[in-house]
Amino acid sequence: MDWRRAEREHDPGVTRDSLAATFDASAREHADRTAQRYKGGVYDRSLVRAGVVDPAPDGAFAALTYGELRDLVRGLSAGFRELGVAAGDRVGIFAGTRMEWAHSDLALLGAGAVVTTVYTASSREQVEHLLADPGASGVVVGNRDLLDRVTAVEDGLELEFVVLLDGEPHEREDVYTLGELHELGAAVDPGDGWVIDRDLDDLASLVYTSGTTGTPKGAELTHRNFLANVDQCLRRFGARPDRADADVPVVDEHSVTLSFLPLAHVFERLAGHFMMYAAGATVAYAESADTLREDLGLVRPTTLTSVPRVYEKLYAAIRERASESAVRARVFEWATEVGRAHRRADDPGPLLRARRALADRLVFSTVREALGGELDFLVSGGGSLSAELCELYHGMGVPVLEGYGLTETAPVVTVNPPEEPTVGTIGPPLHGVDVRVDDAVGAGVEAEAGGEVGELLVRGPNVFRGYRSLPAETDAAFVEIDGERWFRTGDVVEIRPDGYVAFRERAKHLLKLSTGKYVPPGAVEDAFAAVEYVEQVLVVGDGRRFVSALVVPDLAAVREWGESKGGDLPSDESDTGR
Repeated sequence: MDWRRAEREHDPGVTRDSLAATFDASAREHADRTAQRYKGGVYDRSLVRAGVVDPAPDGAFAALTYGELRDLVRGLSAGFRELGVAAGDRVGIFAGTRMEWAHSDLALLGAGAVVTTVYTASSREQVEHLLADPGASGVVVGNRDLLDRVTAVEDGLELEFVVLLDGEPHEREDVYTLGELHELGAAVDPGDGWVIDRDLDDLASLVYTSGTTGTPKGAELTHRNFLANVDQCLRRFGARPDRADADVPVVDEHSVTLSFLPLAHVFERLAGHFMMYAAGATVAYAESADTLREDLGLVRPTTLTSVPRVYEKLYAAIRERASESAVRARVFEWATEVGRAHRRADDPGPLLRARRALADRLVFSTVREALGGELDFLVSGGGSLSAELCELYHGMGVPVLEGYGLTETAPVVTVNPPEEPTVGTIGPPLHGVDVRVDDAVGAGVEAEAGGEVGELLVRGPNVFRGYRSLPAETDAAFVEIDGERWFRTGDVVEIRPDGYVAFRERAKHLLKLSTGKYVPPGAVEDAFAAVEYVEQVLVVGDGRRFVSALVVPDLAAVREWGESKGGDLPSDESDTGR
């Protein structure tokens, strides 16, 4: 059966009454399977201090089953209600990505609350806005350092309580550790009726935009928005009947993912959190982005969700390790060329297949082992991934499935299917997502595949309802066409004849040359992502007759190359006169 038809006809069975109800049903179904894995020696977990969960060995991972996770979340949800949390109340989460973030989110949703997320990099002023704007009545914080940031601005807030994930009990009566919260809930065990009834169109979360172009705006995302996107993503990645006998990687109860992107952002919250728990998969929490390579080896995930920059750094680390000697460097370069050729060939002949097998034995198997050894596929979002780098991963036997989404679309709009990934595209739209372009935006950008070019417009059940208390900004984010309301993404794309979408550029980033031609700078910048001697590239040319670029070299790589060629490079990196 054609995968598009199979996707339309498949029902993953996740669109229930609310996010918490979906989690509860999955936890019951997969009670004995591993739900979470958490690392020891990273946090002073109050749940461990309270004896609620067992400590993990330093530098190693311990696990919770779905049955244990459900009992834990149920107790925390009852604890939040004992603190006065009622349906519709807004409560913030101000912590890094960790298992307790997930516990708090699911518990609050079970209590009927609206979760508002706060980024750990937020300044005091931003913390105040992200808690005051939604009118948060409480906040969950990771540690005392983050608590101090809240305390510094609490005069401008209306907080009734604070819950602390780490450390000992606090001297303030309105500050509870997560362990104490669980004790409160355990004393009034709500039993199986721990999930408060919510309508699909009730608000589930306020996720604030980055604020890079102004004050962060709170995107109002409902239970329907998130659950629709979970359903859509599992139609594309889940264990459909047509995949039963096919060699196609899927997301199901056997999947393992390593979570490290910020859960405060909607990308990880959907792809590495709501979707994984709905599927009955295992979510392991990395110590940090800096320990990713170590944690990959310990967890051995089957799938990973990340942003292009992480994949660029991983490849750079792999290439650096492979270049420890001139011979190994030449073998690595030969193998990547073979991988590219094999990937591009419609029908590889016996000679190319033999070369690919040798390259796999000498290089690619080692690369895959360095990434944990069990990866079926990677998902890339949150930015544009170099087509050349994407092709290299595919050639090494670790396919990267590039996708596209926004906070306002909960978030996934398009993503490449495992059966038919097309490098250089962000995939076709998910089931139930309609897309079109406004060709008045980006006029002058040339189509590369004979498709339609313009600003991407989106509609579907995953599209948010608006920005909190900002009616003018909400109206400006939508356009009405033939009586239908379409969300304006602000991104210029090409919708190709085959239905796949190719990202071209943010509309506001397009360079307009003095000749009137529009140039998407991202395509040029992405072309340097796999160049080992280049750290960063910035393309300029607005109002000029030609395009130029500011290139920041990777000085360590350039110095190593120079020494291998017998060159005399300046010892002082600031000396640009030689």
